[in-house]
Amino acid sequence: MKILIFGLGALGTVFATSLKASGETVFGITKDKYIGKINNKTLEIKGLFGEKRAQLDNIFTSSEQIQDRDLDLIIVSVKAYDTETVINQIKHLLGQNTLVLLAQNGYGNYEIASSVIGKERVILSRIIFGAKIVEPAIAEVTVFADDIVIGQPDNMISEKKLNEIADIFNKAGLPTRVSKEVYAILWDKILYNSALNPLGAILECNYGTLAKHEETRKIMNKIVEEIFNVAKFKKIKLNWADYKEYLNYFYEKLVPPTAKHFPSMYYDIKNGKKTEIDAFNGAIVKLAKQCNLSVPVNETITNLVKVKENLI
Repeated sequence: MKILIFGLGALGTVFATSLKASGETVFGITKDKYIGKINNKTLEIKGLFGEKRAQLDNIFTSSEQIQDRDLDLIIVSVKAYDTETVINQIKHLLGQNTLVLLAQNGYGNYEIASSVIGKERVILSRIIFGAKIVEPAIAEVTVFADDIVIGQPDNMISEKKLNEIADIFNKAGLPTRVSKEVYAILWDKILYNSALNPLGAILECNYGTLAKHEETRKIMNKIVEEIFNVAKFKKIKLNWADYKEYLNYFYEKLVPPTAKHFPSMYYDIKNGKKTEIDAFNGAIVKLAKQCNLSVPVNETITNLVKVKENLI
């Protein structure tokens, strides 16, 4: 399979290295400022998915440099705020059978991609393993909570094709399963990230610390409760009967294996980068305004993260 990874950050590096090491044809796109730090088109990963090293077939700095590659799959692993730009940049690369898999966080990526290139090309994923860049071209998988889940929310791609992609990922050491409920499963990740990510960035602490203190638990509980209220009003299907049921699972099953993990927003702010707050709590605020609902805790958290971005 010919695969293009758009975005060679931590997540993209894990995908690219794993898939190439398993024998697939893999290309990458990264920013100009990073290309000089990748020696001989070689990437490495270590950590929970093992130690792997692979030389990609080529690495580009622009989609315009790629011509007639007859790609089977494009994996988009950029920040949510870059989704629309990237989807427009890859339109000319789409052959008759090219599919696009969104390996991203937050709400809105599927909606944007589908509106530009059509639902019949877009695969949604829920990714709940964590990785970080140790040094240029080397990523470490630091946490693994569950399989990668892929699917097409509107049943526009055959289950056979989705299982073929899942098999390729599994062969590459990327635990993956297919689900028709991928959209609801992605919302589980949105709940998880909205509760933990911004608060961990603001307080500069790991997930276990947030769950340990009654004060932060109260804040996270209200974040989740507000999201359930918005989802109910917008008729967004969730996998939980109510927010209390989700919170029991959150504290008992999700937080413990990721207790030592620091959120991506923490590293973004530390490195002077923009965060994805608008794809999480900020997205909840936007959806709430469409329904004339009040989500004061999500709005406050969103504002605090945006201020913190500007303080660095």
